[in-house]
Amino acid sequence: MTSIGGAASSGMVDWNLAVATATRLVRPGPEVSRDEARAVVAELRRHAKVSEEHVRAFTRMASEEGTDTPVLVVDRPGWVRANVAGFRELLKPLLDKMEQRRGSSPGGAVLGAVGGKVTGVELGMLLSFLSSRVLGQYETFAPATRDLPAGPDGGGRLLLVAPNIVHVERELEVDPHDFRLWVCLHEETHRTQFTAVPWLRDHLRGEIQSFLDETDVDPMTVLERVREAVQTLAGGRPEGEEEDGGRSLVELVQTPAQREILGRLTAVMSLLEGHADFVMDGVGPEVVPTVGEIREKFQQRRAKGASRLDLALRKLLGLDAKLRQYRDGERFVRAVVDEVGMDGFNRVWTSPNTLPTKSEIAKPADWVARVHRRTES
Repeated sequence: MTSIGGAASSGMVDWNLAVATATRLVRPGPEVSRDEARAVVAELRRHAKVSEEHVRAFTRMASEEGTDTPVLVVDRPGWVRANVAGFRELLKPLLDKMEQRRGSSPGGAVLGAVGGKVTGVELGMLLSFLSSRVLGQYETFAPATRDLPAGPDGGGRLLLVAPNIVHVERELEVDPHDFRLWVCLHEETHRTQFTAVPWLRDHLRGEIQSFLDETDVDPMTVLERVREAVQTLAGGRPEGEEEDGGRSLVELVQTPAQREILGRLTAVMSLLEGHADFVMDGVGPEVVPTVGEIREKFQQRRAKGASRLDLALRKLLGLDAKLRQYRDGERFVRAVVDEVGMDGFNRVWTSPNTLPTKSEIAKPADWVARVHRRTES
């Protein structure tokens, strides 16, 4: 197995073991013949290319020269490998700090001997669970590996998870060709956001690193949070714990400074997710004949989750917040476009100062008043 960059097995997380564990535990995809699998991959690639043209025409956003990023159609293990590479790069400053703290703490040697492998196994278990649920993903921070190319300077890649797309289109009993194009429209919108707005990636990285810099928790606390998530996944949490709602992993490590940063990040992610939903539905009627049926069935699936266990894990990982981001962000984008048109909305991409705040996501008129320098009558 290819290592995930450098000494991947050292430190707080054994990244190679995370990949091996997830790959071993990942659920098999839907049954398809070899010819059908090839046809699905080829169709997704075609749809991704067509989606690029539709999204850019609808949004009036064009990628800047030299910012193009690859589109990769992957299976579930491929999604795992890509995400482990991204996590490793993004979390390195935090893990280095935890490593230093561990070295000076009592029992640090014991934790060093087993902690990385324990965390690697448990991270792998979580990734195996998530790998069967993601349809597509724009990896904003994506270091290139031998098997997974990325944009310039590690500048992103679009992943389409073929077995998951086939699984959901069958589950919803929708037209497969329409559904595949519909998914590509959403994911291509994310790709366009980052290739047409080159400062956005560095801005997000800076916010995330500021959040991680503020993190000052004992390494054992973080390991315990991961273990909590895995116990939820395995159905091993003490009886009744799900009833109190629990707290997400992010909420458990917040300081006051982190809460401010998280508020800004939440607003940006709501904008990006809501914009993608808005574009997907805006383009849809022109090119996806059954978009109404697909949207209705997919919304029902998204809202209810697969099971009580799924809902508990989504809460612990903060995935329920992501569902709110789709809804709140789409309302914001729609309200602003209705008020000032697409070109007026696109002023949101001018600079970090024109991004909406968390309160403006809930009150789009406040963003319009601030950015367009209008006053309420």
